[in-house]
Amino acid sequence: MCGIFGYVGKRDNGLELVVKGLQKLEYRGYDSWGVATELSGELFIKKQVGKISEAKLEDFADKKTGLAIGHTRWATHGGVTDINAHPHFSSDKKVAVVHNGIIENYEEIREELGRGNFISDTDTEVIPQLISKYLKEMSFKEAVQKTVQRLSGRYAIVAIAVGENLLIAARRGSPLIVGVGEEEYFLASDIPAFLEYTQNVNYLDDNEMVILDGNVEFLNIDTGTAIKKRLVNIDWKAESADKGEYDHYMLKEIMEQKDSILRAINQNTDDIMHIAQMIKDSRGCFLSGCGTAGKVCMAAEYFFSIIAGRHVNYAPASEFPIFHHFLKPESLLIVVSQSGETADVLEAMEAAKGKGAKVLSIVNVESSTIARQSDFSLHIKAGPEKAVASTKAATAQMALFLLITTAMKGELQEGRRILAEVASRTNDMLNPRFLNYIKEVTQKIKGHDNLYIIGKAENYPMALEAAIKIQEVSYVHAEGFAAGELKHGPIALITEGTPCISMIANDEVKSDVINNTIELKARGAHIIGISPDKHEVFDEWIKVPDVGVASPLVNIIPVQLLAYYLGVLRGLDPDMPRNLAKSVTVK
Repeated sequence: MCGIFGYVGKRDNGLELVVKGLQKLEYRGYDSWGVATELSGELFIKKQVGKISEAKLEDFADKKTGLAIGHTRWATHGGVTDINAHPHFSSDKKVAVVHNGIIENYEEIREELGRGNFISDTDTEVIPQLISKYLKEMSFKEAVQKTVQRLSGRYAIVAIAVGENLLIAARRGSPLIVGVGEEEYFLASDIPAFLEYTQNVNYLDDNEMVILDGNVEFLNIDTGTAIKKRLVNIDWKAESADKGEYDHYMLKEIMEQKDSILRAINQNTDDIMHIAQMIKDSRGCFLSGCGTAGKVCMAAEYFFSIIAGRHVNYAPASEFPIFHHFLKPESLLIVVSQSGETADVLEAMEAAKGKGAKVLSIVNVESSTIARQSDFSLHIKAGPEKAVASTKAATAQMALFLLITTAMKGELQEGRRILAEVASRTNDMLNPRFLNYIKEVTQKIKGHDNLYIIGKAENYPMALEAAIKIQEVSYVHAEGFAAGELKHGPIALITEGTPCISMIANDEVKSDVINNTIELKARGAHIIGISPDKHEVFDEWIKVPDVGVASPLVNIIPVQLLAYYLGVLRGLDPDMPRNLAKSVTVK
């Protein structure tokens, strides 16, 4: 959830580098922020409530240092206050720590160290206090190692200590990546934070530590054994992680879908056929993801049924371990995650692997924890996605599922043709006139606090996904329903003028959805139709391309735009919704 950045190296503007890096990680947390270094033999710490984007680099220009750490917070333990902001430090002010994750046994450690020694409400503060205690008896490296051996939970930690010109980091469950430059090293929760300085990285894996000074040393937390790491080159351009000409990342990423869908289907044929065979050979195939990725999995259920004639089961990742009784060595779990670091997905994978099942992952970060822990992984190639609300990753994930299911049917080339057509038609759709019309529709509904969306078949999951987008970006109460379920209760919510979105494709269920839309209209609903064809029941018609079974990919895009403009018109920041963070690395 939170964003971590650290620097050690030849430059003397380490604090400025850390602040800049944190600003690129703000999508991971924007409740509060802080930085720490050693100046004149003492810890210098600055932290405060608010967004790191509001920090001024010039405030740190006179503080020369080649070593610094920083943090941008999404609160889990303790309220949003200056005291609870990171970095946290020991009572003797010799050790400072930034931390992402949750320390599950922090209460026990607090009791051991004495509650009177703590000033914050966070679980993090036990870490520098423990390191400081052990530092009286052993080296900094040994003190950090002994401390992290005591901790339960999922975490990423970076520590500094007075008199020690080095960074020590440890990881168990939360992401942490080492950027390797010339005579300098970076530590961050995500690659875009240091992409302008280096594209060479080492990935810190679970139960590993790294010591960074003039060199890099990786160790196993439990044994202290040295670990050799492969240097990985990341093929991302720095500008791909910037907003460019757009006001917000969300709008930029929506507009990039004409390209990201094409990149997603540019997969090695042998890989796609191998995955198709894995699914065919499995006895019990399951899909799992969280949030938007979960709705993609639900859409994939329909692709597997309609295209491949295969029964595949979906469960949210947070619920999946409960169904471990059905897993066996012949089972296959397919997980979906944009970040590749989602905590609930990792636990679902652990449940599957515990029963000997294989795991296939579909991710946007090809060297992420989920990808590395999978038996086979596919990279969606969407490029950096920084807005909290996922857009281009979702359509790229659906494109891959459509590609896999057509391969299972023996029609991979036809799948590629369909998706190339989707990308081309998306390019045509996303023009200034289309965007202006979405703005006009948004103006008409911006004053409403309730909004409902219906869909059927593969567009039912898109109705659920549409509700997520509107909820998280505009804070409007939105709900998605299977169109046929309206008459079983939800239609009671409809009053005169209630905005309702009807997502329709030219398929065998089209007439059913239109009939359900007419039922809404009869109760006074204001109907926004998303469909290839106009119908008299629509008060507003948002035209989308007719792309057959791939309709979820094009039907969700207008709602992404509607959610974006709704957030902007309501005076909100669509990139940084309240209470949310991009990568959910805690349970």
